[in-house]
Amino acid sequence: MWRRSTLKPARTLLDLFAGAGGISEGFRQAGWRPVAGSDIDPDACATYQLNHPDATTLWGDVRKPGLRRQLLDVGGGVDVVAGGPPCQGFSQVRSHSRLIDDPKNSLYREFVDLVRRLEPKAFVMENVPGMAQMGVKVQVEADLALNGRYRVRPTLVDAADFGVPQTRKRLVFIGFHRDLGLEPPQLMGSGATQAIWLTPSAPGGRRLTSCGQELVERLADPWDDGLVTVEQAIGDLAALEPSGYQVDERPSSITGEPLSTFQKTMRDGLGEALGNVAVPRINADTVLRLRAVPPGGNHLDLPTALTARYLTGARWGQDNGSGLLSRKHFYAYRRLHPAIWSWTLNTKADSVYHWRAERALSVREFARLQSFPDRYVFTTDERRGDLLGRIGGGAAHSRYRQVGNAVPPLLAEAIAEAIGQALG
Repeated sequence: MWRRSTLKPARTLLDLFAGAGGISEGFRQAGWRPVAGSDIDPDACATYQLNHPDATTLWGDVRKPGLRRQLLDVGGGVDVVAGGPPCQGFSQVRSHSRLIDDPKNSLYREFVDLVRRLEPKAFVMENVPGMAQMGVKVQVEADLALNGRYRVRPTLVDAADFGVPQTRKRLVFIGFHRDLGLEPPQLMGSGATQAIWLTPSAPGGRRLTSCGQELVERLADPWDDGLVTVEQAIGDLAALEPSGYQVDERPSSITGEPLSTFQKTMRDGLGEALGNVAVPRINADTVLRLRAVPPGGNHLDLPTALTARYLTGARWGQDNGSGLLSRKHFYAYRRLHPAIWSWTLNTKADSVYHWRAERALSVREFARLQSFPDRYVFTTDERRGDLLGRIGGGAAHSRYRQVGNAVPPLLAEAIAEAIGQALG
């Protein structure tokens, strides 16, 4: 039986594989209280602790008995257990094998086991949309149902349909304990990502195409925060345009007056300083290529002359010997379009470029496109050297990775609100 929380009035959350805390932030914005967040990445834990000082931050490998005991202790009686456990073996699943038995999916197995042992009122598990293929979704539903203890509803969602200025598809499993006698909620977004898209236009540009004029009008309205464009999200950060500007904190007054409801919301609670604003340097070859890519365009817009591996004589990266850009570089020449949501961000600063200036985005702009508020600061563990779970690349790369791996808080907030309304 699930144990009724004694912490009132806020419902409580345990955030597993929490990373920088996107799920916790979204639930907090919906009025919930995160009691703890756990992750193996010490830098992500530093960010979580900084932004969730009232929650317990647990750093370590969830497969180790010591951390499991801590999680069971701090998580006793929580209302919801949430997390996105890495799940690497799903693409090899066949009808004769089970996802939970694959050694590659030991972290997924730990999530299921902690739900079983904590037995909360509800749980949320999010993961990549590829899980919906090859029968894996059915297996996950069965695993999470825990022999009938939970009713489970999976939903494929796109964050842009929930007010996030970025297309980001995720498969979300919501489970309700059978003793509640309730069905898990269906997550309902705007549906705009299926109705609006970019198409080529002459000469070499992009334009919005749609099958729903009402949604296009909503998207164009800066004061409608249900659908948000790139410009509505980060257009007030134009002062960050110089590439290679390495000062990471500037006065919050540089943003000027908010130009959209989204910008106004993102600034709530911000003090006199705006952090994570350093703009990474880019090489001269990249600048030349970006000048040939229109807003909303990518490597397919490059003329043949700009597909040479090196343009200005400067040597950078690994040479594949072909004299041309390799396939792994193609994702790096995507320019944002101001009139629609962003491409999906990944963990690297060059996953998208500004639509107007030939530059990459700051961590703050990454965070805005993920719907993290400006008061949310991304940091790293001050300890140097190799630490358990630390990924190489340095502090700057760690901050981009933390943002790029996160669950958008506005998506998490929508999930929290749907669960709260269902629970009554």
